[in-house]
Amino acid sequence: TALSLMVFLLTVSYASLLAVQPKSKKTLAKSGVKNIVVVEGVRIPFLQSGTSYADLMPHDLARAALQGLLNRTNVPKDVVDYIVYGTVIQEVKTSNVAREAALGAGFSDKTPAHTVTMACISSNQAMTTGVGLIAAGQCDVVVAGGVELMSDVPIRHSRKMRKTMLTLNRAKTLGQKLALISKIRPDYFAPELPAVAEFSTSETMGHSADRLAAAFAISRVEQDEYALRSHTLAKKAQDGGLLLDVVPFKVPGRDTVTKDNGIRPSSMEQMGKLKPAFVKPYGTVTAANSSFLTDGASAMLIMSEEKALAMGYKPKAYLRDFVYVSQDPKDQLLLGPTYATPKVLEKAGLTMADIDVFEFHEAFAGQILANLKAMDSDWFAQNYMGRKSKVGAPPLEKFNTWGGSLSLGHPFGATGCRLAITAAHRLKKEGGQYGLIAACAAGGQ
Repeated sequence: TALSLMVFLLTVSYASLLAVQPKSKKTLAKSGVKNIVVVEGVRIPFLQSGTSYADLMPHDLARAALQGLLNRTNVPKDVVDYIVYGTVIQEVKTSNVAREAALGAGFSDKTPAHTVTMACISSNQAMTTGVGLIAAGQCDVVVAGGVELMSDVPIRHSRKMRKTMLTLNRAKTLGQKLALISKIRPDYFAPELPAVAEFSTSETMGHSADRLAAAFAISRVEQDEYALRSHTLAKKAQDGGLLLDVVPFKVPGRDTVTKDNGIRPSSMEQMGKLKPAFVKPYGTVTAANSSFLTDGASAMLIMSEEKALAMGYKPKAYLRDFVYVSQDPKDQLLLGPTYATPKVLEKAGLTMADIDVFEFHEAFAGQILANLKAMDSDWFAQNYMGRKSKVGAPPLEKFNTWGGSLSLGHPFGATGCRLAITAAHRLKKEGGQYGLIAACAAGGQ
């Protein structure tokens, strides 16, 4: 289960500031740039891989999210100018999953769609691509989303076997074919399995998380306590009907899925019994304090404010500013939020004290706690970030209060939209004005 974490930990910190109706503070509107709003965002339930979505394909999940968005908003399909989807582990048959899902959901075949990939911030990239299209005047209505199906990932033949098979396909005579077949050796049949690991370092994300926790002196107990907090808050939010972005999905040949199935509050005693998942025997990262491999999809309707109001929609939030950062993919893999947060705040002219709602992607409990420590350290700011002082850590009473990726799940390509719409819903419920979302991703982004 910790595999999913490995891939995105030190990754990118994408921060998007969401502003709801202004109180006494500034609105962050930019001169000469259209106001861009979130009209609605939905997701099908996030499920542990190998469960109810196991027999489907990624475009099936993405299609369900798109249909859920259409049902929730009643937006005319031909009004949508563009569709952008994020994904990480691509199904080869549907490499542009955005297009296949859009056609399956009944969108016009005249509506362009493309797919982006940026590890765990792929749907963040889909959203900000949509923001760019609207800001540039290319579009007024964009659907952004993301999808991941970890139940079925591509497993390749070895390169030797692939080369032999491709050559065999071109062989013209029986003799040529038999000659090629005779060269096949048993080791040709060893499969190449995908791994949640950095290509540049060959290190799994779980190992990176373990090193990061050790570097910031974060104990196993602290990590388990944070993971328990995530599951407990997610359960409370689920039971309290706060997860408004979840739409039911009638799985073909199965029952209708209505809620996330990875939320499992445990006890410190039970969690303490688990063995280290990566660094054995002394590591602190376990299956209980890591995000699990997840299937799911999300979709968000983004418009220019002018268009939304003309169509009679009441926007949920404004998308105001965003920043992408990247660092060394080994030692800095999972610290993206620490690097991006002060940059996006400075762009917007805000401080941490101005933010009412924080939604950070939880790859591992140790990764979250390391970021909180780094953000609250003048020493780290001065020695690693070239800054005079720390940005400050988000107060926990404002932080992921409806659970996070550790409990809700983390379909790599879909999480960014979940963070954004959750921030919007929390702002409305809590009467806040500014929300900030951040996530790490593979590649040190």
